[in-house]
Amino acid sequence: MSDIPQITDSHCHLDFPDFDGQLDDIISRAADAGVTRMVTICTKLRNEPAVRAIAEAHAPVFYAAGTHPMSAADEPMVSVDELVALAQHPKFVGIGESGLDYHYTADSAELQMQSLRIHIEAAQRTGLPLIIHARAADDDMARILAEEYCNAPYSCVMHCFSSSAELAKAALDLGFYLSMSGIAAFPKSHELRDIFASAPVDRILVETDAPYLAPPPYRGKRNEPAYTAHTARKGAELFGLEYPAFAAQTQANFDRLFSKAATYRAAA
Repeated sequence: MSDIPQITDSHCHLDFPDFDGQLDDIISRAADAGVTRMVTICTKLRNEPAVRAIAEAHAPVFYAAGTHPMSAADEPMVSVDELVALAQHPKFVGIGESGLDYHYTADSAELQMQSLRIHIEAAQRTGLPLIIHARAADDDMARILAEEYCNAPYSCVMHCFSSSAELAKAALDLGFYLSMSGIAAFPKSHELRDIFASAPVDRILVETDAPYLAPPPYRGKRNEPAYTAHTARKGAELFGLEYPAFAAQTQANFDRLFSKAATYRAAA
């Protein structure tokens, strides 16, 4: 197994019921595929203790927490201080996911924008990367990210990026990262692959967003961290790299952005 290129699933949801009672096997299969680290994301702060417990119980797992934009109207508004306090945990490595989703929840746009700015401030104060969910809200997203960056710099990943070339450019121009999910491996995702292929390879991460968006050959089935390898192989093809070289590049990218996770690994 030592000769398998190592990669990181930078975004998954291991606390979801899809994985109940199976985490040991899932993490073992991930390791067999070369996925030696994963970041599990808490999308509602009331679930943070359970997500934290997963990270504490499993050495390869780190975590992040925030309020998902689709829950912004239903959950209590998070405070910057709450997020900063959570960030003191040694395996808490990112802020979010936060963002804007007008596809299903446009009626809560104002609340989503308020929540987003709170998460950005937490990222500015902690130095941890912001994890962004963006769907059908490109103009507002680009504007808010740029406005807040002018107030104080911060780092950020556009998780499961599947938006426009314009939003990709806006994010990359701010020094942010784009994360490639299984969507990029779908046969009809030509335009999305073109966006990734035109981005700097040192700004690319890979993820599953498990249990969602499984890449071929598992499309339509439950996703899991091991399948990050299928998306990463598509990424290597896009960038004209051998798989070991692309895997090493995404590892370096992850370590640069999620430096707290990289430091934790080095100290372990």
